[in-house]
Amino acid sequence: MVIKNVEIHTMDKDNTVIERGYIRTDGSKITQIGEMSFFNRFNKDEVINGEGMRAYPGLIDAHTHLGMYGDSTGFEGDDGNEDSDPVMPHLRAIDAINPLDRYFEEARNAGITTVITGPGSADAISGQLAAIKTYGKRIDKMIIKAPVAMKFALGENPKVTFSDKDQSPITRMATAALIRETLKKAKKYYLDKKSYEADKENYDCPEYDAKYESLIPLFQKEIPAHFHAHRADDIFTAVRISREFDIDYVLVHATDAYLICEELAEENMLGILSGPILTDRSKPELLHLTPKSTGIISKNGIKTAIITDHPETPIQYLTLCAAVAVREGMDKTTALKSITSTAAEICGISDRVGSLEVGKDADIILYNGSPLNIMNKPEKVIINGIIMDIK
Repeated sequence: MVIKNVEIHTMDKDNTVIERGYIRTDGSKITQIGEMSFFNRFNKDEVINGEGMRAYPGLIDAHTHLGMYGDSTGFEGDDGNEDSDPVMPHLRAIDAINPLDRYFEEARNAGITTVITGPGSADAISGQLAAIKTYGKRIDKMIIKAPVAMKFALGENPKVTFSDKDQSPITRMATAALIRETLKKAKKYYLDKKSYEADKENYDCPEYDAKYESLIPLFQKEIPAHFHAHRADDIFTAVRISREFDIDYVLVHATDAYLICEELAEENMLGILSGPILTDRSKPELLHLTPKSTGIISKNGIKTAIITDHPETPIQYLTLCAAVAVREGMDKTTALKSITSTAAEICGISDRVGSLEVGKDADIILYNGSPLNIMNKPEKVIINGIIMDIK
């Protein structure tokens, strides 16, 4: 397939824009990008004339619970929080996602081609997040990376969940202590396994533990921790724990982050998944919620992605969130990258998605104008080189 005569916004590291160019795909990958002066048509090409349109990489919502909470189903379809135990790292999002949930179609209609989805924040350690495409009927064929991160939660949510059960944790101290205890035991388990594998004659293999096993990729730096944290003190607890155990980490929500940017800029975090901003101050942790936050954070040199936290804000309003952030002071290009290439970089999937470059997945959206104009909808959405039937 070839899209020709189109203005290409690659969202690559150089913010390359080709004013009149073409994109060729073969199967699920982009094989050529260039100016029309270098275009040669092949007989096998299916040609899309993009005259007057702009091409962008498929949009990415870097923190959602898509497919974990069924649309209009109530408890029967709510699979986001296993709150029978505050420590559940062995839970896998891919075992709960329903790809036939109607919100997948609404995500595609809005140009969102990739999401990070997974468990909620009821538990101190909630389980394994997954990076998936929004097109498909079988989750195993939709996966970009699983696990892509391990979900942790600090602050109000674990407190509220387990105080109702008369069970620990009911304080921030207990939540942090449970996380530390689990990570300490998991690291010992990991080191004992390494010793056994290096010298099976002199070391015993530890008895299999599903919880500790699932945390090994953290210590190997194959995946980061995603810390749900709103308040400034909870944010710093996430930083403290990550330092103690030498794990990579991402801050999720980080409502108060704009108040402590000078402190966070000193840290070696992967980035902040900021939002949702289209919501009310429904709990004490959201006291300082403001749509200005993402602009302030990004201008302080911290990698920032804009998120919906679907279904907190319905996923189809991702570009509206970005548009509001621009209205409130965020740079327009930075905002577009926050839902494309920057989101992919923070989540460790930029080798496949987030920008229009040769070798990456053929996830392409065509607009008449900017995605940040809330009156615009995608004219075409292409995922893995397949043209979607959008409405």
